[in-house]
This record gives sequence, structure tokens and C-alpha cells, in this order.
Amino acid sequence: MKEILGQFADEAHRKLTAAASGEPEDQLRAPLETLLTEAGQAFGLQVTPKGESRLPGIGRPDYAVLVDGVLAGYLEIKEPGKGGNPGRFRGHDREQWNRFKNLPNLVYTDGNEWALFRGGERVRRVRLPDDIEMGGAKAVDEASAAGLADLLRDFFLWEPQAPARGRELARLLAPLTRMLRDEVLDALKDERSALQRAATEWRELLFPQADDAKFADAFAQTVTYGLLLARAEGADARDLRDVYEKLRPHYGLLSRTLEMLTNEAIREEAGLAVGVLQRVIAALGDAAVTGPGQRRLFLRATDAGEDPWLYFYEDFLAEYDARLRKDAGAYYTPREVVQAMVRLVDDALRGALGMEQGLASDDALLLDPALGTGTFLLGVMDEVAESARGREGPGAVAGRLSDLARRMFGFENMVGPYAVAELRISQALAEHGATTPEEGPNVFLVDTLESPDARPPQLGFWYEPLSKQHERASRVKKAEPILICLGNPPYDRHAKDDDHKAGGWVRHDDGNDEAAILQSFIQPVKNARWGVHLKNLYNLYVYFWRWALWKVFEAESAQGSGIVCFISASSFLAGPAFAGMRAHMRALCDEVFVLDLGGEGRGARQSENVFSIKTPVCITLALRREKKEPDAPPAVVRYARLEGSRREKLERLASLKGLADIAWRECPEEPLAPFRPAGEGDYWRM
Repeated sequence: MKEILGQFADEAHRKLTAAASGEPEDQLRAPLETLLTEAGQAFGLQVTPKGESRLPGIGRPDYAVLVDGVLAGYLEIKEPGKGGNPGRFRGHDREQWNRFKNLPNLVYTDGNEWALFRGGERVRRVRLPDDIEMGGAKAVDEASAAGLADLLRDFFLWEPQAPARGRELARLLAPLTRMLRDEVLDALKDERSALQRAATEWRELLFPQADDAKFADAFAQTVTYGLLLARAEGADARDLRDVYEKLRPHYGLLSRTLEMLTNEAIREEAGLAVGVLQRVIAALGDAAVTGPGQRRLFLRATDAGEDPWLYFYEDFLAEYDARLRKDAGAYYTPREVVQAMVRLVDDALRGALGMEQGLASDDALLLDPALGTGTFLLGVMDEVAESARGREGPGAVAGRLSDLARRMFGFENMVGPYAVAELRISQALAEHGATTPEEGPNVFLVDTLESPDARPPQLGFWYEPLSKQHERASRVKKAEPILICLGNPPYDRHAKDDDHKAGGWVRHDDGNDEAAILQSFIQPVKNARWGVHLKNLYNLYVYFWRWALWKVFEAESAQGSGIVCFISASSFLAGPAFAGMRAHMRALCDEVFVLDLGGEGRGARQSENVFSIKTPVCITLALRREKKEPDAPPAVVRYARLEGSRREKLERLASLKGLADIAWRECPEEPLAPFRPAGEGDYWRM
């Protein structure tokens, strides 16, 4: 190695001291390329420095270094004399370092000093004893040559250190996914690019309103989570064909997206970031393997014993794009809230609806229309497993969960949480020895608020699995007799005449607003001459409430009886804008239970929220025992409020076993007119 480094120093000396003008760092390029290539040969590796490799949103490191055809890391050259210590950088160099420091394998050098960084932390440093500009090969000694050999070998043979915890993994994957997103967005600027053609077809099938930025984001997250899920299924993440084959039987969207990357033209446009993601995810260790399918559970549970994926996507999104997290309402439900809601639903099924086995009953078809990462469906699985274990013994758990998996459904319109939900549900079924449905978990990447009559375009053989998944989701919307809707709908307020047609079919019914089912919430308010207040009604959580009430109680597939249980913003509990919503809910149901969790983060009367938001929330369970006649009395409404700190509220929720554990007070029927301001104790705050 001393000879190779000496040759580099001599060549750099000749260029740096030549009479012709030129940028000092540029004089190091040719000698450096030779050094990297020959050092690689000395180690038995084929090293290829690829110059000026642009990373959109990050910058343009001087070299991407490929080893045996696979991206190993990046190298940045500095003017001789600047060294490789970012702590001494100023101005442009400092700004550049702040962009580059998250790269997982990066070398800085000015020819005299070499530093290897991993995620911003320096792991190796070598300094030549003299200046190559002045001394050439004389600046090299045995110790510096040996040190550089170790540094370059470490750089070339980099293998990621796999995190053991979900939050650590989220922090590692987020900047790499962001790098891929920006790489794709850059490629889409060329209308002739292969990715542009793929985006057109993707949008036509899945995201008709998505612009280039949304497509790039969805594509990047799909690739990351596809690789992650394939790794959990036992695939070698470095082999895209193996990834595709492992995902193909059950995961249509993810497998097809990953198969895209086997196309040479697409791989050329998005390959660098994908290569790093592959290496990082391939490094995730194999922990204990349980159940059929040999799914690898490569993250450890938390110290509290929690599912390691419980808040993984929330952590990921906070690191990846905090604004997207806020806009998407991606604040996932605390486990204590989920457990309480599941137990309340199970208790209502056994008591009010007379279903002795509760959530384990054969007729208890259940849907989470805002799936997120699958936490509510997993909560139902836990409840059914625990019930089966206690009533029938441990041997009954696998069979009960296999049955549950066939009658449990979820809808999600964001790629990241959808992929995590598939991963978590598949792993949970495998852990219990249960059988996954033949076509995979019944969770679908679909817009819940899209018309149940919508049909996907037919885009040919390649997209056929995605078309079939869309058709299956539409069949659930239209034909499955869903008994229970359970979940945490997104919260996002919209203007009445916004450009995005928020609310979909619920609000617009394919362009005919007057025929849309949201009119049952709107028209009573207009009739009472409170139309000026309706601007407060236009909110995603309201649309989800309207959709769930339709699906469980009004659709042709409705069974007559049913339950809707949501945790949502509590703004509908009072105010003229929501009078029609409250009246319709009472008209459809026999009983409505409202557990007000408070959480107002604004104004004088503030209270701690169970979420990291300032919008007050409540748990509402609306039930019906059988089909209700139009002239039947309105539902009885029972109300209770939890006070205290966030911790106290969660502890109280964790202790709930059923509806009887709560001190409800019955609320008188609310007259539609005239509207009366809220007054504790003498009205239904709904």
C-alpha cells in the first residue's frame, strides 16, 4: 500500500505544482481515482469511482464509489490544507457537511488527511506526516500507508450495523428514503425518463390526483417498505429478483414496485439510493423465527415488551418528513386507547348484541377504514387470542385467529403505514401459528372515501394484481356485511369549495353533491337556517363518520345490527354545524356512548391530550341491536368525561373492562331548533 500511496502523492505533487492554473482540489481527481482503483485491486475488489454523483436535496459528492458493482459509499475532496475535520469548516464547506453528514459511509480527504464518517460520526482518521504538495512520495511513511489501507478497506467493505430498535431503524432509513424520493423527483423532470412513464401508469391506477412530488414520495416509501417486508419474509434484500419472488404471492403493490427496479432504465435513474437501502436492510439480523412462513422478527421488543413496530411509522415519518406527518394526521393511537376501545366493542357485542363470543363470533366482520399501521386490527387479534386462550386453552388460539384473519379488513391510502400494517399483521399471525388468507392479509391500499362503485382501469398483465386488489377492496365496500367499524379516522379541516374535492364520494357522489350521503348531515342544518356554520363540518373525520354509519347501518350489505367505534376530534359534540350529524346518528342507532377525553390545547381551559396534538378528542361507540324503523325513538346518549393528566387518562383507559366500568350520565334529546349553547348537565353535549 505504501507504493500505491506514494504514486498518488507524486502525481498529486506534479499536478499541484504545475505552472498551469486550476482549482487545487481538481488536481487531486485523477491521482485519487488511480489510488482507489489500485487499492481495490490490492484487496481483491473491483472499485469504480463514479464522479459527480448528484444526490438531489443533499448535494453532489465528488464520487460515488462502487465496489464489485454495488454502491459502497461516497467520497468528497477538499483543497489541500483544509483537512478532513468538519469542525473546522466554514461557509460553503460547513453547509455542505450539514447536508452530507447523514450519509452512512463517507470519506473526506484533502490528500494529506483522510477521515471516514458513518452517519456524521468519525470512525477513522489518517494523517500523512508531511504535505504531498511539497514532498510528493516523501510525505508517505509505513504507518500512514498502513492506516490508509485499513481506512479504505473499511470503506470498501462497509456493512451497515443493523439497529435493534424500531426508532433507531427509522432514523437510519428516513434520510435514505428521502434521498431516493429526491432522486426520483429529479428524474421525473425529464418527460422521456422511464420513471415518468411508470408514474403515469401508477397514477392512473392508484393515485389519479398525485403530482410528481406525491408520486416520488409514494414510490420511495413503497421501495423502502417493500424491501423491509421482503427482509422480514426471509429475502436477500440485495437481490431484487429474490425480493420480488418473496413478495409476489401476497403483496401485489409492493412486489410490482420492487419488480420495476429490475428494469435497467429505471434502475439507472434511481439506483444509487436504492443500492444503499438494499445494503442497510439486508444487514438486519435474523432473530428467532417462529410460525409458518419463516418470517424473521429482526427487531427486538421494547423494554416494556411492546411490539417493536408499534410506533415505527410515526417515528419514521417524523424523521423523513415532519410536515407530511402533520398534514397526514399521522399521530397513531396510544396502545391503552386501542385496548380500551377493543374491550368496549367486545363487551357491547356480548351484551347489547347478544353475541356470546364477542369479537370471536363467526358473524363479527370487522373493518378499520383508516388502518394506519394496523394497530386496531392487532388489538382485536390480541383480544381474540386472549379470550380463546382463557376459554378454550392455548391450542385454540391459532384456529381462532385464522378465522379472524378471513373476516377482518383494513383500508389505508398512505403507502408507508399500509406496508407496515401488512408486515405487522403477517408477523402476528405467523407468531401464533395462524393461517394468513390465501391472497394475503385483507388490508388494501385504497381511498376509503372513493365510490364503492369505482372500477380500476385495466392496464394490462403487469398491473393485473393491483387491479385485482382494487376490485377486492371495492367488493368489501359494496358487498361484505361489515358489523363493526373501528379505528382512528384522520383529522383535517377543509374549506367547503376546496380544489381537491376532499370527502370523495361521501361529499360529492361523483360530482352530484346533492345526492351525496353527507347531505344527511348538511340538510338539517340548512333547514334550521344555520347554514353559515357549515364551514366547520367539512373535516376528514366527519366524512369517515358518515361513511362508517352508511356502511354498517345503511348500505345494502348492512346486517341491521352493528357498531361504529371511533376515537376522533370531539368538535361534533357541540355546535350548530354538527346538529345534523348528531341527529342522524341518533336516528340510526339505539345507543350512543361518548367518553370525552378532553385535550384542549388552546385557550384558557387547557387539558392534557392523549395524542401529541392540541385538538380535543373523544371515544364514541354507536350501536344498534337490529334494523330500526324510521319512526323509532332516537338513540339514548350516555356521556362521561375523563379528567387528569395524560398518564392518568391512559391508566384509566387501561383499566376498563367494559361499558359498565364507566359512570355514564344519560343526556336528554337535543332539539334541532333552536340551537342552544353548551351547558353542562342539562343537554347532550353532542
